[in-house]
Amino acid sequence: MPAPLTPETLVYGFTAASDPQLSPDGARVAFVLSQVDRASKRAASQVWVCGIDGANPRRLTWAGERNRGPRWSPDGRTLAFVSDRVPGSGLFVLPLAEGGEARELARHPGRIADPAWSPDGRTIAFVAPFDPDNPSGERRPEGAPPAVRVTRRIDYKQDNQGYLGDERHQVFLADVASGSARRLTSDLVDHEYPAWSPDGRFIACQVPNHNAMHTQLGIVAMESGETSLVGPEEGVVTTWAWSPDGRRIVFTGDTKQTWQTDFFVYHTTSGEVRRVTDDLQVLPAGGFRLVEPPSQPAWLDDRAVLFHATRAGASGLYTIDVESGDLRELHRWRALNVGLSVDAARRYCVQASGSLEAPGEIAVFDRAAGEGRLVTRYGGSTLGEAPAARWEAFPVERDGITIDVWLLFPSEFDPARRYPLVLDVHGGPNGFYGFAFNAMQQCLATHGFLVCYCNPRGSSSYGRQFTLEVVRDWGGEDYRDLMAVLDRVVQRPYVDDNRLGIWGYSYGGYMTAWAIGQSDRFRAAVCGAPCFNLAAMYGTSDIGHTFGKLQWGAPPHEDPAWYAAHSPSSFAHRARTPTLIVHGEADERCPIGQGEEMFIALKDAGCEVEFARYPGGSHLFARVGPPQHREDLLARVLDWFQRHLGGPQ
Repeated sequence: MPAPLTPETLVYGFTAASDPQLSPDGARVAFVLSQVDRASKRAASQVWVCGIDGANPRRLTWAGERNRGPRWSPDGRTLAFVSDRVPGSGLFVLPLAEGGEARELARHPGRIADPAWSPDGRTIAFVAPFDPDNPSGERRPEGAPPAVRVTRRIDYKQDNQGYLGDERHQVFLADVASGSARRLTSDLVDHEYPAWSPDGRFIACQVPNHNAMHTQLGIVAMESGETSLVGPEEGVVTTWAWSPDGRRIVFTGDTKQTWQTDFFVYHTTSGEVRRVTDDLQVLPAGGFRLVEPPSQPAWLDDRAVLFHATRAGASGLYTIDVESGDLRELHRWRALNVGLSVDAARRYCVQASGSLEAPGEIAVFDRAAGEGRLVTRYGGSTLGEAPAARWEAFPVERDGITIDVWLLFPSEFDPARRYPLVLDVHGGPNGFYGFAFNAMQQCLATHGFLVCYCNPRGSSSYGRQFTLEVVRDWGGEDYRDLMAVLDRVVQRPYVDDNRLGIWGYSYGGYMTAWAIGQSDRFRAAVCGAPCFNLAAMYGTSDIGHTFGKLQWGAPPHEDPAWYAAHSPSSFAHRARTPTLIVHGEADERCPIGQGEEMFIALKDAGCEVEFARYPGGSHLFARVGPPQHREDLLARVLDWFQRHLGGPQ
């Protein structure tokens, strides 16, 4: 009998490849290889290089615990990377053609990110935090009390960063020959993911506002540092790329936040912005801020642009004609990939890939052959001993829409037996699930649970109309979609409809809290970082003041009846489902007070309830938090469902 994927295995047992970067000649791939050490419980990442076919992998970095961000010089002879081998963070260059040791170019007290070579190879742009009140990043004297915090700006804090004040990410420039560095941007807004113009005179970067609920494209002049903004303040810009002649920038975005982007072209001389598509039916991969960079497109000629996008929970490579808007699919992966790097000839595309069978691998697509394949198998040995769950994908029709559904099966599944089932609800609400390896889902499924997840209305990767169906309808048709999926799945003879569980995080936590106040059909629930009292969340979440207007339509005082009718807090007194609440104490997105309110409400209702709080945990602690906390979360959720739902019968 195969071993299950235990919490310990899921956190410490996998080596994962990420951030693959293709050399200009298309012969080699530089990438980051990461693993958490079982003994020390510390995560480490090193830069490696291999052939385009995955052959001859070789480790390049040996000093420091965290080496990341490898980027090839334009001539392919040198690799830049970021390392923690020096205090704070350092930018280094490693000569590969001649051999030799890595040389430090720049050092910063904060985290360096997004290194980008100038076209002539003489300068590297990078991003690092800068606080005008503490430009050198000096720490307060030992024993001194924390400084008093006074703010006049609404975006004074951000999840995963905490209190910011006026500190923001700025673009810096490092001279490769001399190692001298200078700050290029100075406006008290973030500047991220710099991309050089072909002539090296400008940098295009993303400029978030309203705590990154909106974004614009910033065009920064190299000589003066002066920045001009492209796109309206209420819009979004998610990916961008200069044309070969530098006269145009193609970008994905929208004139307002709809969680679905389209293609636009910005003419650099006239300042004209031209819309290329309207209601694109794929979602260009714009990344996840501070965790996952955007998958930047690549021009193939003066009209065709190659890009990475998601459709119905699956990644694809596409081309678009920026004159006609014609879209063409080149390849579709049954996986969710990250990033996009191409060689100078635009023949090969490399991406980090995660599928239901293979997490943390490198995928290569050959445009000339029209073929894509994985070139690494770092998870092979672990999955050989503890295989991933078998799965099935199928549609459910409801009210004229199609809902994509995935069902994971326990190890040694026997259709003659009856199994408990856990419904997993994604976050967002405009997130999506798909063909990706999810640690929580795999943990539950390989320990004897059926796990069902789906993309109800409001999920992205289905076009704008489907995505916006959830706006001002939280707990409405989205909830009914989920219940319709559950109704369909429980018709299968091996599903025990008397032993159903529900789990979700963030908006998934909202839906979990909502469901147990609306129905007694669930025997157990796990609620992660819930949106519980929407009126309170409006004023305490780092994005609530903007997100609330976009999703809920108005501030609480303008429509208190809507907030009351759609908040789980209004119905929690009816809940009888045994519930585990899990929450990071430093969560700024769905603040800990949301979990605290839910805990008290369920206690008052007489529910069996436990509240697990993770000190220092941001909203993303399940993804980027301490390994011990991530292991505890998996084990605690598994234990809760095992105790309340039991196993196969």
